[in-house]
Amino acid sequence: MEKWSLMTITVLLALTVRWTVSLGSYSGAGKPPMYGDYEAQRHWQEVTYNLPIRQWYFNTSDNNLLYWGLDYPPLTAYHSFLCAYIAKLINPDWIALHTSRGYESQPHKLFMRTTVFVADLLVYIPAVILYCFSLKETSTKKKASIHALCILLYPGLILIDHGHFQYPLSLGFALWGVLCLSYDWDLLGSVAFCLALNYKQMELYHSLPFFCYLLGKCFKKGLKGKGLVLLTKIAGTVVVSFAVCWLPFCTDMAQIMQVLRRLFPIDRGLFEACMFSSPPPRLANIWCSLSVLIKIKNIVSPQTQLKLSFAVTFLSLLPTCIKLTVQPSLRGFKFALVSCALSFFLFSFQVHEKSILLVSVPVCLIINEIPFMATWFLLVSTFSMLPLLLKDGLLLPYAVTMLAFLSVCTASFSIFEKTSAEDLQLKPFSLSLKGYVSWFKSFPKIVRSLFLLSVTLMGVLSLASAAVPPPQRLPDLFPLSVSVISCLHFLLFLVYFNVVILWDSKNSRSQKKIS
Repeated sequence: MEKWSLMTITVLLALTVRWTVSLGSYSGAGKPPMYGDYEAQRHWQEVTYNLPIRQWYFNTSDNNLLYWGLDYPPLTAYHSFLCAYIAKLINPDWIALHTSRGYESQPHKLFMRTTVFVADLLVYIPAVILYCFSLKETSTKKKASIHALCILLYPGLILIDHGHFQYPLSLGFALWGVLCLSYDWDLLGSVAFCLALNYKQMELYHSLPFFCYLLGKCFKKGLKGKGLVLLTKIAGTVVVSFAVCWLPFCTDMAQIMQVLRRLFPIDRGLFEACMFSSPPPRLANIWCSLSVLIKIKNIVSPQTQLKLSFAVTFLSLLPTCIKLTVQPSLRGFKFALVSCALSFFLFSFQVHEKSILLVSVPVCLIINEIPFMATWFLLVSTFSMLPLLLKDGLLLPYAVTMLAFLSVCTASFSIFEKTSAEDLQLKPFSLSLKGYVSWFKSFPKIVRSLFLLSVTLMGVLSLASAAVPPPQRLPDLFPLSVSVISCLHFLLFLVYFNVVILWDSKNSRSQKKIS
């Protein structure tokens, strides 16, 4: 009873923060003609409810794809239809074909915010709670509740879902997949991840760790025996899951190809996320940061951009995937989710600033193992979205949630006391350098100093971005600075996570349990 009362307080606090943030502004409020992501979600409800399925992804007189055309997989469309069905019962004007474009009212805002709130409550939050109670490291009730609180108070996800406006379902389904795999429910885990992937195609960021972990598990069981049986079951489960999700579109190959073209608009080029905003958003990935010095768009064709980003992304995540396949372990799997997603964010094609959440949620899962570095990363990830948050009028929620999150993590995990090489999981790496190098002795002090410098820099840039007018000659100075500084942080974090994964001796021990 005490366990659930403590967790109830945790959940109520997390819900209160979410609802408070949702009372503020949202993406594109009062900004015609395109408005923002809030209008995109409303428009998809309008389209899916009023048009037959065969027209959802096609450009027609009733469905102008240039105006927030549906560009997510079928589960997003089905979810939009469900929300639209409920909206129709409350007020048909909210989803009336054509005439509801740009609809804004307080009752409608309350409805839309409630749909996100319910999705969070039904899918994401239960997965977080059960995950925290499943961990051996958080076997006590208090530790599990503290871990859950830190995850649920992560400001990036709160600000984007309940401020900017989007649904947490794909990340929630992915988290259910991780939870199922932690209990050796491989088929259920496969179904959960298929649901995540069929809700948002960006879940491809997590696909390789899921694939490599399950494949490695089959190898360990032996591909001439139990491993082959498991592999066959998993493959069958994935095929059936996709078939069910895509069934309404499988009647015509043209339908399937059109949906795929909408999901993967390759012709838009490497900087697709920068095409629809004015001024263009600054992304904290390598391509947008390099574009400051090298105008990649002007010297490299879209096809070459695609090949280049594919090659760099593939090479950056290859070592982690090989290690996970050869030595599958749950610990290695969770770290691989972080490393691979970060590689995709930094180097892949057509990245949006919100995609950093695909890295942040896996980082939340390991915050109990490396609390100092995880807290640092989660602060930087939220900071990297600052231009978008300021555009949506979310400065105050950003400042309050960032300070609250840092305070909770500092109090819960004593992060400044966990900066030694061993605490940061770097001891095997340091030993591989033939003993402790001289600077490793002062390593904790160096790391703490870098953290304080980083937080100070983020604070100064946040204040400057909000309060100081940029020079006329450099109107994008502050967004660009946020982008480049965040990108440098992420590159260092990528190196760090790969070092932890590749030098991790715990994986080789824990993988024996799988066989």
